[in-house]
Amino acid sequence: MTVLDSAPLDVLDAYRTCEFATLGRDGTPLAWPTAVWRRPDGTLLLSTSLAFAQKALNIRRDPRVALLFSDPTGSGRPEPPQIFVGGLAECPDEIMTGPRGAEDYWRMLFARQPHSRSYLLPPMRPLMDWYYLRLLITVTPRQVVVRPQLPAPDAPAATPAPAPAGGLVGAAQLARFPTAVLAARDASGAPVLARTRPLPTAGGFAVDLPADCAAAPGPASLLVHRHDERLNHMQNALVRGELREGDAGPVLVPARVVEPMGSGRASDAVSVLRATKRATDRYLSRHGLPRPRVRWQEFRELARDARRT
Repeated sequence: MTVLDSAPLDVLDAYRTCEFATLGRDGTPLAWPTAVWRRPDGTLLLSTSLAFAQKALNIRRDPRVALLFSDPTGSGRPEPPQIFVGGLAECPDEIMTGPRGAEDYWRMLFARQPHSRSYLLPPMRPLMDWYYLRLLITVTPRQVVVRPQLPAPDAPAATPAPAPAGGLVGAAQLARFPTAVLAARDASGAPVLARTRPLPTAGGFAVDLPADCAAAPGPASLLVHRHDERLNHMQNALVRGELREGDAGPVLVPARVVEPMGSGRASDAVSVLRATKRATDRYLSRHGLPRPRVRWQEFRELARDARRT
């Protein structure tokens, strides 16, 4: 038996993505959507490209992490329970240029995200090699909590009218999504996650949290994200700030917004490609490494396997 065996594993495996939180340099829990592969030994395998290596750097500084399986899009399950996992992560400083050692993970990605196979075509390789230069992250679970999906909103008569969002940082981004995921810290400083419906107020975003989420006042963030059934058309934004105790419960006081994939403009794709190349180059430069060569053929063989399944 492993810690993860207390969770409904068939449900966990059906989720296409989860929210994954690490602790930033200033202690802020930072959550982003990512794909996960469950290993037979009860650990979880994730990865991050060199272009988005901050997760790896955070883990090497503080291995405490949290995962929340809460967005069922593409899972084939209309209302699966949410699954929270707290644990410790490790991320060796070894750049993976091929799928060896993570074949099941890549088969899963190619099967669930068919459009990613197009990155392997020769014309796309100069633009997308950063996508295949990966750092592997292994999470050893220490805690598992199973929660129901959020209940339906209260009747309008029982719901207080939101205060005008006005100049609230992040209000425009949060308004595009029915729910968000709060990333905060518990009393020990470990990250915790909970899906909630942020309510704009005069002082920030009021958040209603489940009783099993022991979020303490301090640095925190709100993540919104979406994808379609085939992990395409991804959007995400992170509102960073501070969790405070308000008169009616916890409130996230926003400070700034991070949108790594842009805000949905047509020009964002070009900007993102430029940014990923620069970020990859910075990582390699800081580590004194030449740009590795991707093992394209090995990835193509796995992609063909996924296409046949």
